[in-house]
Formats: sequence, C-alpha cells, structure tokens
Amino acid sequence: EKTLAFQGGEWLKFRMSYSNFFNAGYSTIEVKNTKNLGKDAFHIIGKGKSTGLLSLLFKVKDDYQTFIYKETLKPYKFIRKIDEGGYTKDKEITFDYDTKQAIVKNNKQNTETKHPINDEIQDMLSSLYYLRNQKLNNLNVGDEIELPMFFDQEIHNFKLQFLGTEVIKTKFGKINSLAFRPM
Repeated sequence: EKTLAFQGGEWLKFRMSYSNFFNAGYSTIEVKNTKNLGKDAFHIIGKGKSTGLLSLLFKVKDDYQTFIYKETLKPYKFIRKIDEGGYTKDKEITFDYDTKQAIVKNNKQNTETKHPINDEIQDMLSSLYYLRNQKLNNLNVGDEIELPMFFDQEIHNFKLQFLGTEVIKTKFGKINSLAFRPM
C-alpha cells in the first residue's frame, strides 16, 4: 500500500478574512475512510459559511463532497450544494470510468445529463488531494501544473503556476509549504 500525503481523520479549518481584519467566514475540510464496490476510498467533505456582518449582507453556505478511490485518487462521486447570497446549486456527479461518462444529476431542476470524460479527470475537491500526492520537488518558479477538471458540466484545463516555497507561521509552529497561483 502506497503512502499518501493525507489519511482518514485529517481535519483542516480555514478562517477567511479581508486584510486579516474583517472576519468573513470559515471553511473546513474533513477526510473520512469509506468503501465503494469493495474498494477502499475516502469521503472528503468541504464546508464553508459566512459569519458576522458579512453573513447579514451576503450569506454563504457551501457543501462540497468528493468520494475518491485510495489506490488511484480518482473521484467516483462529487456533490455540490451551495447557497451564495441566494445563488444556489444542488448537483451530484457520478464518474463512470467504464463508459467514460460523468452523469450529472441536477437536483434543483430535476434533470440528468451525461458528458464525456477521460481517465485522468478530477473534480474541484479531489484535485486538491490528487495534487498533494504528486512529486512536486523538482518545480522551478514559474512552472505550470495542468490537470483536467470536470466543473459545471464540462472539462476545464485547471492550471496552477508555481510561485516558490514559503514558510507559514501557525499556532502549531512554522510549516514549509509550496505556493501556487491558479491561472
């Protein structure tokens, strides 16, 4: 069994703010162990919500979930339920690698559509965990990473540019990290 950069039980919490002064909200990501069709998998749950004054002006309540196989880190299901200031979505995507299709169930409009995918497809949340397990120590500043991401019923080429290394100060000490910018 290969060693992964994360495991079941991991839990991350992020505070979002403007200029590190005005608190805007919180986001959490939790990794749980699960199984699908007899294969070991992860259920990764990402939630975000606005707080304080921002919540009175622009209420955000987001729920993103991905289910990925441990061995391949490929997603087999993605759930997106969002409410961002009244803009809502409620979609469930099943990735069928045998038929090379993403089946998108739109619970808000009660529709189901099918879209072609390839074997390397990721979703919005699985891409983060996939990238965390790639060997990135040979990157030079300015290098780009690209991967196919299924988002809003189509495949997008998700690109990140490597900005360099960074040491982040946390309550738990200093953390060496890699900095990227989405393109």
